[in-house]
Amino acid sequence: MKLKRTNPHPSTHEIQEHPALVRIAHWMQALAVIIMIGSGWRIYDSDPIFGYYRFPIWATLGGDPMQSKIAHMDPGVANALNWHFTGMWLLLASYLLFMAQGIISGHFWRHLLPVTPRSVIRDFIAAATFRLPHRLGEYNAVQRAAYWGVLFSILMMFLTGLAIWKPVQLSWLTALFGGYPTARVLHFLFMAAICLFIVVHVALVILVPKTLVAMVFGRASHPIHSKEPPPYAEK
Repeated sequence: MKLKRTNPHPSTHEIQEHPALVRIAHWMQALAVIIMIGSGWRIYDSDPIFGYYRFPIWATLGGDPMQSKIAHMDPGVANALNWHFTGMWLLLASYLLFMAQGIISGHFWRHLLPVTPRSVIRDFIAAATFRLPHRLGEYNAVQRAAYWGVLFSILMMFLTGLAIWKPVQLSWLTALFGGYPTARVLHFLFMAAICLFIVVHVALVILVPKTLVAMVFGRASHPIHSKEPPPYAEK
């Protein structure tokens, strides 16, 4: 068995690159998610799921409730629904674009796999104790699991959203989720999972701002400070 260097002329920089389609899909999804969450919270406030809890008006999308009541006899729910459906179509288009690019280019298989429970637990403990190194352009197991989780959450948010939007026409889908009330709760929970991902995602961007540079301009590099020898691969 022989060993060979995977890169005989290793770069002195860590590099992260994002194709134009990935960046377009990313920012489209970001805008769509903001629209859907803000409008969704206004829709939720009109018929709360969890007791009397309501989201503050300033955090919702749908216009001024008093002005809307005067003009349309509606506290902004109709406006919120219009925003919600606009965001839905934008999110669907960007989601399909992102998934198609990731599958065709092989990005998912190269960068987001493999993911195992053991590796996720190991990297989570390392991150919690501030001992998890970050290299630009590489995804640790926690990041991989989080990306698969948010992609699944977006898909399920679409399906549960359809179930509560068309409970008669899509009665089979509504029944699959346990009925209209259960579908509403699931829709809310998947929205909450996406919000949690956004919080963690933004926190990581603040910690490693070069990742934002790559997502805006397509490419970012960072000097390699580690003196460890380059990895070897079996032949």
